Amino acid sequence: MPELPEVETVRRGLALKISGRRILRAELRRPDLRRPFPPALAARLDGAVIGALGRRGKYILIELDTDGLLLLHLGMSGRITADSAALPVALHDHVVLTLDDGTVIRFNDPRRFGTLDYVKRGEEDRHPLLAGLGPEPLEPGFHGAYLGAALAGKLSPIKAALLDQRVVAGLGNIYACEALFRAGLSPRRLAASIGRGRAERLVAAIRSVLTEAIAAGGSSLRDYVQADGALGYFQHHWAVYGREGSSCPGCDCGAGVRRIVQSGRSTFFCAKRQR
Repeated sequence: MPELPEVETVRRGLALKISGRRILRAELRRPDLRRPFPPALAARLDGAVIGALGRRGKYILIELDTDGLLLLHLGMSGRITADSAALPVALHDHVVLTLDDGTVIRFNDPRRFGTLDYVKRGEEDRHPLLAGLGPEPLEPGFHGAYLGAALAGKLSPIKAALLDQRVVAGLGNIYACEALFRAGLSPRRLAASIGRGRAERLVAAIRSVLTEAIAAGGSSLRDYVQADGALGYFQHHWAVYGREGSSCPGCDCGAGVRRIVQSGRSTFFCAKRQR
């Protein structure tokens, strides 16, 4: 599933191509994805002017006219691209929007785990998918004091706590592994044991890995592509994720990167460097 860097990369790429454009035709080629489309969604989209594009966690928010928002989640296999009308509609292009300059927005989702919903502007924080999300990790509200307090009393491993979207929005398996490696913290350490000093170190690691991943266009793993169809390349800079048995960067442990399973997800780490 695309994580914050991938979603932010898509948001930025789309914004360059579609902000200020009018939707001439909206084609919904099925009635649902993970959940049913809201009633009359195609009618709401036809003729709407696209404003700014925002992001909340792993969700993209697209302003429509003066009071609407299109809420978009890519799910496990979704991709959204902006390209020429000359390209044929593909099998899993479930939503196709034609804009007034000829650009065509295609939401392709083979597994149909994505989401598309319509929200009134100003009510997005009350939407069931957005209500309760934690702070954005690249914004000022995410800092050591906050993270230390949010983890206090939690008896789950720190890796699991970081994947809880109520603790921090947008962080997923790849970047949690990478951030814990940078911070020198074991993914098996109890979240409650992360005091203020470790929390400050972890916040800095999360911020740095996410910032670098966004600059690299995200990590292309399975289905993810940028809005123009290009691949991201941060996967070439992973220190531990997906590198079981490989040598640990800057470490003399000799054992290499280890993999364990936590809550059904693969975790990659260095047992010597991360304590």
